[in-house]
Amino acid sequence: MFSAHHFHHLPSFSKKMAFFTASYYSSFTIIATFAVLALFTGSSSAQLSTDFYSKSCPKVFSTVQSVVKNAISVERRLGASLLRLHFHDCFVNGCDGSVLLDDTDSFTGEKTAGPNNRSIRGFKVVDDIKAAVEKACPGVVSCADILAIASRDSVVTLGGPDWDVKVGRRDSKTASFSDANSGVIPPPTSTLSNLINRFQAKGLSAKDMVALSGAHTIGQARCITFRDRIYNETNIDSSFAKTRQSQCPRNTGGRKNLAPLDLHTPTAFDNKYFKNLLDQKGLLHSDQILYDGGSTDSLVETYSKNDKTFDEDFVTAIIKMGDNDPLTGSSGEIRKNCRKPN
Repeated sequence: MFSAHHFHHLPSFSKKMAFFTASYYSSFTIIATFAVLALFTGSSSAQLSTDFYSKSCPKVFSTVQSVVKNAISVERRLGASLLRLHFHDCFVNGCDGSVLLDDTDSFTGEKTAGPNNRSIRGFKVVDDIKAAVEKACPGVVSCADILAIASRDSVVTLGGPDWDVKVGRRDSKTASFSDANSGVIPPPTSTLSNLINRFQAKGLSAKDMVALSGAHTIGQARCITFRDRIYNETNIDSSFAKTRQSQCPRNTGGRKNLAPLDLHTPTAFDNKYFKNLLDQKGLLHSDQILYDGGSTDSLVETYSKNDKTFDEDFVTAIIKMGDNDPLTGSSGEIRKNCRKPN
């Protein structure tokens, strides 16, 4: 910055201009500094950190991991179910545990909304995790954080990448059936532009969207979600379509019958999902649309060839998703029971 001695030999007018310039830049620096501070203090995600519970609940990560591993050893599909709960939670009013709430006298929860009804599952495992965490440190860890941690542990248990989970979220006191029904969660019939737009609305890029879609390398889908594709779409391998048709009748019945989202390794977190898309063996319309002559084709090709790149981009995207508008500080609460407000 300028100081007084810089102006000693200047003519009077020049001195005034120089002092004006110095004052202007000093003020500008102060304003800019405050703007940066406001940016960081105003951002909820800035309050999340990997060591949020290091003193208040040091055993939280090992406690969650133990319950998740045990649950997946009994039923491997639960890993995909827990990961999906985190996704469906974050997309509706931020990562606040609202998806876990049962209906009450004052609100209808999100569990029976279109994208969730008879589809999301794993609530009993979340109850078990919450009970174990409450035993270790009562009233400290939020249900929203439990979902974030359980997602990571599910991916790791099924052979996927590891990452440090940011925590410090608090739980919502309510849920919104209408918001969960409003289309923020992309349906399996989504076009590519709809997928890109829905994710962008949550601060996630097209690249993040494709990487997160790779979560369909695990888990299963119901006949009702892919029936139209296997009978009516042309960008589908014919033998793959016939295989799926045997469990999913064209007109009636079988709507609850399940098929793996990843044909080859449905309980392993790998890049086979993307290899399937190259062969036109994506189960859902919203899967195959990622590789159908559009703007995301090259990403699908990259991930199909390079497991490490997929892992890295998936981790980046899920951390970013987990930063989505959390409740922190004095907002919300720490639920004692993940199914109901305190």
